[in-house]
Amino acid sequence: MLEQLNKQRQKVSSLVENRVHFAAKDVELSIYDTYENAEHIRLCSSEVLFCGMLTGKKVMHVNSCDYHKPFLPNESFVLAPKQAVYIDFPTACLDKPTTCLAIEISKDKITSVADKLNYEHHAHQQNYFEYHSELVHNEHNAQTQQLLNRLILLFSENDPQRAFYIDLALNELVARLLQQQSRDFLFKQISQGHLNTGIHAAIVHMQKDLSQHLDIEQLSKIACMSRSKFFEQFKTMMGTTPQQWLHGQKLMSARNQLKQGQNVTSVAFSLGFSHPSQLSRSFKKAFNQTPKQYQTQHINRHQD
Repeated sequence: MLEQLNKQRQKVSSLVENRVHFAAKDVELSIYDTYENAEHIRLCSSEVLFCGMLTGKKVMHVNSCDYHKPFLPNESFVLAPKQAVYIDFPTACLDKPTTCLAIEISKDKITSVADKLNYEHHAHQQNYFEYHSELVHNEHNAQTQQLLNRLILLFSENDPQRAFYIDLALNELVARLLQQQSRDFLFKQISQGHLNTGIHAAIVHMQKDLSQHLDIEQLSKIACMSRSKFFEQFKTMMGTTPQQWLHGQKLMSARNQLKQGQNVTSVAFSLGFSHPSQLSRSFKKAFNQTPKQYQTQHINRHQD
């Protein structure tokens, strides 16, 4: 299945940013392999550019927003159209190339997916799902990584239904980007006190203490809604159930505490996990690495 891709990657024409390219409707996919140390390599696109690191390390410089940070595997980096990034490759070498996946997505595709999301969530009047032309750099979960791997397979195979499956996967990728941006925008509005609905009040209450037991009856009262209405409105706004959302918030908090040098045991108990192994299992499932592996990667990020 990957034979075509591997053959193309073996035809190395440049040690810096050697590119394998595929195209389909509304999208172009490129895999960049870099085999030697380099600095200040420019990357820019007229479309939204979604990048995912596969191996190695890059340092991304976006002068327009004074952004200068490392880019590692299991992370997503999204550039707005015509937003240039300059890249350093501090660890690239012949036997361990730095490899990145770049997906150019047309504006029409993003608008189409946003319209469908707004319609399905009855949010079209507020335009809740809307692409914001700004830099996005996130540590993505295992589901997003699996989706990127699936896109690589789809682009490199010759299945008669290839275009159909690529479109389905692309819809999912764009939906994840829009949902992430919408949630980030929502939290910013909440923190600045610009939103004050029942769901937002319940979210603020949950954020105050992530170790607390999820009490739907209490949250429904805070939101001034029935239990069923609270579930419906919460899933519309957040794209997930209250239980799943709280669990995700715990895992993100765990990442932040691990970055600060906290040990796994203290992090687990501070977030209400019954045992460190429970946190480790959930963390590995979400981010495809153990808490200790994540902490080591973060330490190495700042030592290189």
